[in-house]
Amino acid sequence: MTQATLSTTTAAKGLACKECGAEYELKPVHICEFCFGPLEVQYDYEYLKTFVTRERIQSGPNSIWRYKDLLPVAKDPIDVGTGMTPLLKSNRLARRLGLKNLYIKNDAVNMPTLSFKDRVVSIALSKAREFGFSTVSCASTGNLANSTAAIAAYAGLDCCVFIPSDLEAGKVLGTVIYGPKVMAVEGNYDQVNRLCCEVANTHGWGFVNINLRPYYSEGSKTLGYEVAEQLGWELPDHIVAPLASGSLFTKIHKGFQEFVKLGLVDAKDVRFSGAQAEGCSPIAKAFEDGRDFVVPVKPNTIAKSLAIGNPADAIYALEVARKTNGTITSVTDAEIIEGMKLLAETEGIFTETAGGTTVAVLKKLAESGQINPDEKTVVYITGNGLKTQEAIQGYVGEPLTIEANLESFERAWERSQTLDRLDWQQVLV
Repeated sequence: MTQATLSTTTAAKGLACKECGAEYELKPVHICEFCFGPLEVQYDYEYLKTFVTRERIQSGPNSIWRYKDLLPVAKDPIDVGTGMTPLLKSNRLARRLGLKNLYIKNDAVNMPTLSFKDRVVSIALSKAREFGFSTVSCASTGNLANSTAAIAAYAGLDCCVFIPSDLEAGKVLGTVIYGPKVMAVEGNYDQVNRLCCEVANTHGWGFVNINLRPYYSEGSKTLGYEVAEQLGWELPDHIVAPLASGSLFTKIHKGFQEFVKLGLVDAKDVRFSGAQAEGCSPIAKAFEDGRDFVVPVKPNTIAKSLAIGNPADAIYALEVARKTNGTITSVTDAEIIEGMKLLAETEGIFTETAGGTTVAVLKKLAESGQINPDEKTVVYITGNGLKTQEAIQGYVGEPLTIEANLESFERAWERSQTLDRLDWQQVLV
């Protein structure tokens, strides 16, 4: 690997350890050599205040790169149209849950691979190119592999991704179509990640969620930026988001705080609530038990994109939830499926299992009175349901097969009309 010469057109001034504060240059490193804490990008906010305005942002591209001043990319970024996904005012789902001000941030339609991972990968691969990497890689539960393979193909970078061997077919197909080398590892995500750390050290590749992780994780801030801008330059009262590693959760919080620091929005107390699948809920369990550490678990859930048994940013997610008066809650696989169906039948959004988890937790919080009906609440939908079709097979109805004549249709229609509401929801016509 050769080191590219960086320009000075970024306000990112270096990396710092989140634990001991040790400072590092902007290089492809992610772990502090003194205390082994994670590294995070630091910015010169006083400098940013001199020129970053709402007008400057709004005049930028209709993608995450309208926020380039606040991201750690110095040179021309890889822009595949990622970001600026819809923020939808919920009507039917809100009524079903007894909420008045519910919004849905829909990254199920993100570009190019229909998940929020397109945000983090766009930044990671832009940095990989700056650093001079010619081969990029990742450890993934599916969505990250899709994004890394697609954006690497667009950028002309060689790509090799690592996934657990039991991933959903849609996510595997959504990776191999772009032509990368795909390694299906017999093991769970945590085992895949350990192998990738060895490969990164041996081959010197750019791993988006290992040696490029400090830059990669900054992409999730754009989910905070966009919501604030789309709400008319105002922060919400409450957000509900999924938790896997915990990075997304903490970076949305960082995005809100940066907008406040720069005077782009007024300061406001925003509650942060996290969603986990019961079959892999180390962060939710730590929150429930009042611990500031997690006990690693072996994942056993249909929500494979959330199935990280030893989450890297768990302690920081716990800190955010607690200091904002939020919560972290888990739901069963059955509730996840119902969450997927509920969002589809009320708002016409087909989300993957991670989104089903988040909607199910939203429902649980609303029904238990942990969401004020008047709160401006944003629920984050992070992936598309076409990727996890196996999860709902057998839980939704089948088409009514009829002959090609009116009489056959009328008989089928009459039968369908006799079904009660619950049964009718199980039939796809």
